Amino acid sequence: MKRHLLTTVIALMALTANAQSNNLNIEAQLRTRGEHNNGALKQRYEGQQSANYISERARLSFDFKRSDLELKASVQHTGLWGQDDIRQTDGKATISEAWAKMTFGRHFFAQIGRQQLSYDDERILGTQDWDMENFRHDALKLGYESWDLHHRVHLILAMNQEKANRGDYYEGPMPYKNMEGLWYHYGSPMTPLDVSLLALNVGYERGDEGHGRTNYMQTFGTDISYSFGRPLSWNIRGSFYYQMGKTSLRQVEAFMASGNISYTFTPQRRFKLSAGYDYMSGNNYDNPKWNAFNALYGSYHRFFGSMDFFGNTLTWGLQDIKGSISSQICKKVRLDLNYHYLMTATQITDLKKELGHEFDVELTAKLKKDVTLSAGYSTILGTETLDRIASGNHEVWQDWAWLQLNICPSAFFSSK
Repeated sequence: MKRHLLTTVIALMALTANAQSNNLNIEAQLRTRGEHNNGALKQRYEGQQSANYISERARLSFDFKRSDLELKASVQHTGLWGQDDIRQTDGKATISEAWAKMTFGRHFFAQIGRQQLSYDDERILGTQDWDMENFRHDALKLGYESWDLHHRVHLILAMNQEKANRGDYYEGPMPYKNMEGLWYHYGSPMTPLDVSLLALNVGYERGDEGHGRTNYMQTFGTDISYSFGRPLSWNIRGSFYYQMGKTSLRQVEAFMASGNISYTFTPQRRFKLSAGYDYMSGNNYDNPKWNAFNALYGSYHRFFGSMDFFGNTLTWGLQDIKGSISSQICKKVRLDLNYHYLMTATQITDLKKELGHEFDVELTAKLKKDVTLSAGYSTILGTETLDRIASGNHEVWQDWAWLQLNICPSAFFSSK
């Protein structure tokens, strides 16, 4: 009897083990981009030569999954062609991601380790994937996700320390000492309404080493998207974020607001028009508070013009009136045209608020299953106000051109 019972238990254990599917996905990426920088990031002066260079990302990722566990590790090397010695010995490979995600029951999970934080349209927390070395955080993420009810809640906890010393002073390479965040989302691809709520508390160290104190800044906001028409041709999206607290010796009181409307032509859905407006508050001379909104760790490259004159914080604030046309020329080729009319949010002494007009063009072609070729060109017609903010001379022609090849094959293995 005992022998039969033992045999039955062993058989059940074997069946249970075999019932769990183990999946391994291996992905490699080689992204190479050549750039002709004749005025991007900051304006050039008259007579100043352009910068021409090739940057590259080589990444290898392993993603293991089973029903209750997922582990991902991603190693990458980024840099410019010619940046390393021909006999490089001090390797510069970095860990882009290294995390484990454990699920508990049907809805709860815990994810710990180095990970990317991407939420909503990535205005506040994003990957900034345009950069070869994109954003990542060492954090613990706890979550509840009920896909049938369309509700998701994430709790983010991060704490940074440069050395294993006594005391908790930190002014290291990460832009913050600690961060706590709470995100709630309602909606799914099957519903016309998507609503997100975000609350972040970020701590910054200030003062001399060993004698500093942590100041905290809070960001609260919402992102709402609604689609309508047949079949959901119209989309209206808006967001609003407010900041308070303290990052230095000044109190923070800042905000940002964004609105966008788009229409996709049917039935082929190959043509899309959109228009929008972004506002980020800026500092005033007569206000002792810090009024410049900080977009923290968002993917700013996608919002305020591809030439990246305006990062996540602009002292004088920013207004951006934008319009875009996106056309799927054929099955494998897409063309994007973007226009930005840029202004400061506050007055800079005796200068006008107008910063200029930026025009961006991007063409993307899928050459093969895992190979994409894209090219872009941008120019900005600036003003004296832009000279004050981005240096350079607006009377000199400013432009930027790039060509990028992205190769990203993957292999999937499964066992039971």
